[in-house]
Parts: sequence; C-alpha cells; structure tokens
Amino acid sequence: MAGGHRRIARVLLALTVALAGCRPHARPGASAFARRVVSLSPSTTEALAAIGARGALVGRSRYCNFPADVVALPEVGGYVDPNYEAILALAPDLVTGARGPAGPGLSTRLNARGVDTYFPVTESFEGIDEMVRGLGSRTGHAPEAEAVVARLHAEQAAVTAAVATRPKVRVLLLFGISPIVAAGPGSFPDEMLRRAGASNVVGDGGPYPTLGLEHVLALDPDVVLDATWGEADAIERLSATSPGWRELRAVKAGRVTHLRDEAVMRPGPRVGDGLRVLVSALHPEVTVP
Repeated sequence: MAGGHRRIARVLLALTVALAGCRPHARPGASAFARRVVSLSPSTTEALAAIGARGALVGRSRYCNFPADVVALPEVGGYVDPNYEAILALAPDLVTGARGPAGPGLSTRLNARGVDTYFPVTESFEGIDEMVRGLGSRTGHAPEAEAVVARLHAEQAAVTAAVATRPKVRVLLLFGISPIVAAGPGSFPDEMLRRAGASNVVGDGGPYPTLGLEHVLALDPDVVLDATWGEADAIERLSATSPGWRELRAVKAGRVTHLRDEAVMRPGPRVGDGLRVLVSALHPEVTVP
C-alpha cells in the first residue's frame, strides 16, 4: 500500500510540473516594475521570455528548461519544494510560478521580506492569457504581452478551423500508469483535447482522477495518449502484449501515441505548438496552417 501511495505522489508531482496551476497574489500599490524575477514554474519562465522579460530572470526552478539559455540561471528548487534561502539570496523583487505543497506560506514569508509574488491560475486558456498579461504589467512589458496573447488567439483559431469538420476522436489522456491517472473534466489538458478536435472519454471524477483498469476498459477510447513522462516502463505497459491493457481496443489497433513534447501540457506561450502536436496525433490527415 505504501508503494502505491509513493507512486501516486510521483504522478501528482509530474502533473504539477507539467501543468503549473496556481493562485494569484497581486502587487498592490507597486510603483516600479520588477527588475529581478525568480520563476518557480516552466510556464511562467516561458511567458517571461516570450514577452521580452528574459533579462529580468535571475533564478528558476529545476524544471525550467525553455528557452534553452535559462538552464544557465541559478536553480532554487522546485515550486513544490522551493529553497527559501536560495530565493532570497538572489534579491528578487518578484517571485512568480505555481503553488505547490508550500501553499500560501511561501507568499507570506516572501511578502514579509518585501518581495512581491504572483501565482496566477493557469488551468484554462483564459487563465494563460491572464498570466501573460499579469507578467507583462509587472515587468513593464504590457504591449509585448498583448502581442503574445493575440498570437495565441490566432494559433487557437487556426486549429479550431482546421478540425471543425472532423469527427470527434474519443481520447483517453494518461499521466500515470501505476496508478492510472487521467485527464478529467475541468482541467487544462481536457480543454486542450477539446480544442484539438477530441472528446475526452473521462467525464467525471475531477480534473485528474485515478482510474481502475476495468473502468478504462469500459470507457473504450478510440485513442490513448500517453503523457507519462515520469514512468519509464509506460511504453512497454501500453502494448498489445501487456496483460490487461492488451484488451483495450485502442491498444489492439495500435492507436497509442506517446507524447514526449513538453509543449503539449505546459499552459504557457507554446500552447499553440502543443495543440498542433495533438492535432497531428489525433487527425494526421489535417494540416494546421
């Protein structure tokens, strides 16, 4: 049982890394733009770079790896286990990212030391827009942020038009195999699927439910998308020779796609790239302009 709990913890950590969902803390009365920023999530790091505020970044989480040059920045842990002392040592005037187990405690401690924090909710496309705009206003790059949002809307519209006449593909999107964790309703991945011309076979149980194999067999998806970056044996488990999984129609038909492009599940400025990856996997006959 303890092993199962550890596996669930690993899956939840992987989801947090991929999805970067969090809550806001505003900068009331701020009179100057942030010039030294520590980012605790890949999505906020990528957004800062996209709006032209890369030069303000002085620290990053261990998961921030895009654009490539950010890996040269000092690491300050992750946003589920941030190193408070390492953050303060960088003398930031803004810390942004996703809220993990540290919860609002990190914001409280940083605010008490005069450091502003911004943890936007990014569990939807609308939330991504607000995150980009919020970082723009805090770093003096509001016009550039609006340009990024406009680009995102254009990319999303292009995908919507490209798949508009295609039949909906019934999809099971997996984040874990042992235990089975899937994308559920109300999550950012669920919205990604819908915008890419898919229908999520998981219709209840919350944003990231844990499922039994019998339940998965009953859902009978047309396609299985494997986003289990943290499980090395996922490719072997999702095969026509694997007990249990080999009974699934999508597995029998070879309709399992292993997603390894991080842009697919990062709620940030590369969401258009992620949609294109999904369309390619679900509608290979469709070309997105």
